[in-house]
Amino acid sequence: MPMPPPLRHLLPLLLAAAAASTAAAFVLEEATVESIHRAFAGGELTSRGLVELYLRRIASLDPALHAVVEIDAAGALAAADRADAARLELDGAALPPLHGIPVLIKDNIAAAGDGSGRLNATAGSLALVGSRPARDAGVVERLRRAGAVVLGTASLSEWCNFRAPGIPAGWSPRAGQGINPYVPSATPCASSSGSAIAAAANMVAVTIGTETDGSIMCPSSFNSVVGIKPTVGLTSRAGVIIISPRMDTIGTVSDAVHVLEAMVGYDPRDAEATRMASRYIPKGGYGQFLNIDGLRGKRVGILRKDFFRFAPGSIQEKVFRDHFNTMR
Repeated sequence: MPMPPPLRHLLPLLLAAAAASTAAAFVLEEATVESIHRAFAGGELTSRGLVELYLRRIASLDPALHAVVEIDAAGALAAADRADAARLELDGAALPPLHGIPVLIKDNIAAAGDGSGRLNATAGSLALVGSRPARDAGVVERLRRAGAVVLGTASLSEWCNFRAPGIPAGWSPRAGQGINPYVPSATPCASSSGSAIAAAANMVAVTIGTETDGSIMCPSSFNSVVGIKPTVGLTSRAGVIIISPRMDTIGTVSDAVHVLEAMVGYDPRDAEATRMASRYIPKGGYGQFLNIDGLRGKRVGILRKDFFRFAPGSIQEKVFRDHFNTMR
């Protein structure tokens, strides 16, 4: 018997409301790639629902933190729908770790997509607004192939901190001054600050940064997130505004191993750097080295002078000592 017209219209609304309720129940704070995939598998969450949660969080927090330059909401939702459809079609089959996972990329990395949702890649500068890239950067191509959903671009120090001496870390005319979400009066530190701020404030699951000299490691440290600066050549710089071909590399600021595995490899557009480095990618990937007992038996050296030397009795000294004892 055919469904009456009013019910035909009501059913999609009910399904949409149920999906929104399910997504709203998911705990976004400190969510990891693994916890997101558990929620996908358990029917608690869809990729579209996750994108919508992050869009709402960005709208709520970014006016104060200035971590995001541009958002491609339509493109991200369309990519999330494709990810959800693929998950249903495969019905429980193994998918790449980044499948359906939203990601923010630093504003010096090209993201053209299919051409309809091109994001500017401006290195934070007003001078490059409107110069939309013709194709994705090499690392963005790899992220999309791994199923990642490109949500938008993260802020940075203008021209990757090479604008001029004395410019505040995390400032650009496109996004304003990036703010450390834990201590607003503290520096967010170095060029990839927006990527670190967004990860720390749970505005997105995964962020991508670039580093010449400290631009991933410093903001990761100051904003209390995990960052990896890969060896130069492990990741392609094609389609990326860089400073030094000998030093620049594209890395990750959150859920680092999954993202690193998706990005590494040979790229003919950056052949000189990636050809040799690709020989050293371990067979079976980097995840095999994630060992819960990995610190057992290890000796850790601490560089005190200029790095971990604090005023006696200071809160920094106490916090560092507590963390060091926990590690021990």
